[in-house]
Amino acid sequence: MTYSAVMSPTEPTIIGALSPSRAGDFMTCPLLYRFRVIDRLPEPPSPAAVRGTMVHSVLERLYDLPAPERTVDAARGLLEPEWRRLLTEEPAYAGMFTGDDDHARWLAEARAMLERYFTLEDPTCLEPAERELYVEAILGSGLMLRGYIDRLDVAPTGEVRVVDYKTGSAPGAAFEAKALFQMKFYALVLWRLRGSVPRLLQLMYLGGDGEVLRYSPDEADLLATERKVQALWEAIERALETGEWRHRPSRLCGWCNYKELCPEFGGTPPPVPARQPGDTLRSTRPAKASRAATDEL
Repeated sequence: MTYSAVMSPTEPTIIGALSPSRAGDFMTCPLLYRFRVIDRLPEPPSPAAVRGTMVHSVLERLYDLPAPERTVDAARGLLEPEWRRLLTEEPAYAGMFTGDDDHARWLAEARAMLERYFTLEDPTCLEPAERELYVEAILGSGLMLRGYIDRLDVAPTGEVRVVDYKTGSAPGAAFEAKALFQMKFYALVLWRLRGSVPRLLQLMYLGGDGEVLRYSPDEADLLATERKVQALWEAIERALETGEWRHRPSRLCGWCNYKELCPEFGGTPPPVPARQPGDTLRSTRPAKASRAATDEL
């Protein structure tokens, strides 16, 4: 069963599109959003991000196995083939490491995350309804919301649980709301598609000591999320009209790949491209979109 939306003649014209990743970029720093979405500046591969992709892929493929075979050893055995597959698709990943020892440590960290997953739940007792599910829905304003859900569990009674794997450590209490924004975003899309609110949102942190963050949304939560997303889009439109993409310094600046172009670090952003950002943001519905491509939007 797939929950992707189907275009109907009564739906409004699509004015733009947002994924949780790009919405998060704009909330973190409007200039970062501009560099990624408007300028489309390249970024070097991140070992942490590539490791996250690999661990996600292993957990997706783990559920291809019969339930009794979903063991720790089976997950470990999927790791090397997934790495080889990623390397075949993107040979530049080989340049992320300073040497064999660095690569070995990186693989060991991925292996530890997979082992930690088995301490958080028992995959032999689960039969996910969907994995790596692409979803999209159009709000009344014409704004399309879309993205990929790691896993969707549906109970015999029809209740839905949205599951997302995170390869970092669980956030502190002060940052839980930001962590849950992505999940509420997905819950909003599912609500608009299916007419019912998911029963549970579950974030599974595979870094650190491993932790599960659970939240039960209601319609008021999702209406508030819809207003927030709409307000974000209106702020993006204002930046498009004025050409003002302000940088927003934070402790996350240390991980930014664009410091040399950022005024905070003495840099100067390049001129805004002449092409309209609508080339990136407005979209027709893809027959089958890749996760990477969707996360660009």
